[in-house]
Amino acid sequence: MGHFTTSRQFLYNIKYSIYLYVFIGFNLALSSSYDDFFKAIEFDDAKTIQQLIQRGFDPNTPSSDLQSPLNLAIQKNAHQVSLVLAAHPKLQVNQPNANDETPLMLAALKKQSDLTKTLIQRGADVNRPGWTPLHYAATSGSVDIIRLLLEHHAYIDAESPNGTTPLMMAAHYGTAQATKWLLEEGADPLIRNQQGLSALDFAKNGPNRESEAYVAAFVRAAEAKSKK
Repeated sequence: MGHFTTSRQFLYNIKYSIYLYVFIGFNLALSSSYDDFFKAIEFDDAKTIQQLIQRGFDPNTPSSDLQSPLNLAIQKNAHQVSLVLAAHPKLQVNQPNANDETPLMLAALKKQSDLTKTLIQRGADVNRPGWTPLHYAATSGSVDIIRLLLEHHAYIDAESPNGTTPLMMAAHYGTAQATKWLLEEGADPLIRNQQGLSALDFAKNGPNRESEAYVAAFVRAAEAKSKK
């Protein structure tokens, strides 16, 4: 009986050792993949990203500071990696960062037209409560991305939590071309935010006098129309 018990214990020890070996090996492999994945983002190594995902690495795995891989890639200007991640069917395209910015918002701010197109094709949210991708495109002054977002039904007078519109952002931070485009597409120059500021106020406090001239002209036209 003692011999039988010893044999069973021996077999149990063998099985446990094998399990432990496999478990440790799996975790070491996982740890290695994790490090390789985020190192590849750092160096914009799209090939390594593709290989790791094909081997089963989850493209939504958060970084050590809890950023999504795509948001991190956009932040790091890892453009090729961003495109690979955005195109992957398992990627959560609307995952925000700690500042509640989605990948589409960041792509618009970075003027990445091809990434913006890919994200929209994947179902990224063009209209969302609060700050929107159009606010970010207006801030960057990218007419191409503004046009793309409007073509996909972005609300042109979307209001941020304090009532600021994309036109206001373009007039202060963006370009004269972006300001003019928004006005010509129907942005309302008479809206005021919660601080009582209009797009013209934003333009006057900004560095671009051409934007100020465009807004002022449209304000005069809108006011004249309202008096008829």
